[in-house]
Amino acid sequence: MASRLQIQGDDSVILRVTHSNLKSFSAEVRFSLQMTVEAVKEKLWKKCGTSMNSMRLELYDDANSKISDLDDHAKPFGFYSPLDGYRIHVIDLDPSSVTSGGWLEDTSLVEKYSISDEAYMKRDGTFRKFKEKLASQNPSAFESKISENYMEELCANIKVGDRCEVEPGEKRGVVKYVGQAESIAPGFWVGIQYDEPLGKNDGMVKGTRYFEAPPLHGAMVRPDKVKVGDYPERDPFEEDDEI
Repeated sequence: MASRLQIQGDDSVILRVTHSNLKSFSAEVRFSLQMTVEAVKEKLWKKCGTSMNSMRLELYDDANSKISDLDDHAKPFGFYSPLDGYRIHVIDLDPSSVTSGGWLEDTSLVEKYSISDEAYMKRDGTFRKFKEKLASQNPSAFESKISENYMEELCANIKVGDRCEVEPGEKRGVVKYVGQAESIAPGFWVGIQYDEPLGKNDGMVKGTRYFEAPPLHGAMVRPDKVKVGDYPERDPFEEDDEI
């Protein structure tokens, strides 16, 4: 057991994370071995949305054999001897959790408000009638001002798999798509999977699937907002150690 307690100051591991309710959720996350299990839960809460009080953690090795339950909040993570390539499985114990029922992954389960086109046309003050009025007054104003190759040259050094930082907000992630996106607007776009749930989608925009990402981790942005380079995933607990 002595080897379990030999935790060096800068030691960390990269583990795969899975979730009991989010079947398509899978992420690779770096953990410091000095973090407590409670801190591990807090970091995972920010990744998948399961509250810390409703979270049970299981640790599996690279052969998918269960090693232990991470049930002692006060113990350092290194006590359980995790290695690169191991897996943490998050079990959500809350039946009313936002992750339950599948609706967070399957938007078809969400009831949507709808109105027939005929009923919409009878309404006054709608955006459609406002737009039609402006178009009749100035038809040229509604012609597309953006070319099909808009910002194409900025994509020359951006490729799928690149680590990146996105402005505004210095949000970090990985490039998952580069190209045109007709369902959004003319020109070139970059699909990003953020490290944190800072996005607006899971890689599907307006009915078109551009890439795969966990819920609320995906975004489509213009290339001028993207900087590629050595942008490792931030550890939100690093700042806590500063004096």
